[in-house]
Amino acid sequence: MPELPEVETTLRGIAPYIVNQTIDCVEVRQPRLRWPVMENLSAQLEGEIVVSVKRRAKYLLIGLVSGTLIIHLGMSGSLRIFTDSSAPAVKKHDHLDIMFTNGTLLRFHDPRRFGAVLWFVGVVEQHPLLANLGPEPLSEKFNEEYLQQKLARQKRAIKLAIMDNHTVVGVGNIYANEALFRSGIHPAAAAMSLNKIQVNALTIAIKQILEEAINAGGSTLRDFVNSAGNSGYFQLQHYVYGRAGEPCLQCGHPIEKMVLGQRSSFYCPHCQK
Repeated sequence: MPELPEVETTLRGIAPYIVNQTIDCVEVRQPRLRWPVMENLSAQLEGEIVVSVKRRAKYLLIGLVSGTLIIHLGMSGSLRIFTDSSAPAVKKHDHLDIMFTNGTLLRFHDPRRFGAVLWFVGVVEQHPLLANLGPEPLSEKFNEEYLQQKLARQKRAIKLAIMDNHTVVGVGNIYANEALFRSGIHPAAAAMSLNKIQVNALTIAIKQILEEAINAGGSTLRDFVNSAGNSGYFQLQHYVYGRAGEPCLQCGHPIEKMVLGQRSSFYCPHCQK
């Protein structure tokens, strides 16, 4: 599933092509996504100018003059940019096209149809999907003091705590595994048991891992590609994720696998205690 680095990579890929551009029309081929696409979306967006492209958690927010288009990539979605009539023939899972007056095309592709394209009028931060989210992990609000306070009374596993969007947004399974390894914390350790040194190390690790993944273009899982159709490469830097049975790159001990919250967790029992 596309996680925060993949969504951020997509944002950086599409923003230069669509900001300040005028929408000509919208073609919806499959309205039955995670939530139904609004019936008159093309009529609503025709003539609208894109004034901003932002990200909140894993949601892309395309700001227009009269509202915001909220896009979620779901399990397998991607957004592709095509210019100067370079778009290939429409494929089975190309569910929605946004055409701009300068010839640019933004195409939403989603084989599993678990993504979303929603129109919202008003302060977008107040949308029900966004209103109760925790801070962005790369923001100043997410720091050692904040995380220490959030974890102080949580008995659940630390991995589950940092994957909770009410604690901090965008730390999905891949990056939670990697951040916990880098900070030397066992994924099943009780969140409230972490001391200040561990919390500080974890806070730093989360920020570093996500920044490195963004710089690498994200991780390639299933069929995720960025706005240019290229795969990400952070999976080449995974120290534990998906490496069960392989030697730890730090100490040589075999990486082990366990299940927490119905998600696979990978860790080194020697480096993470």
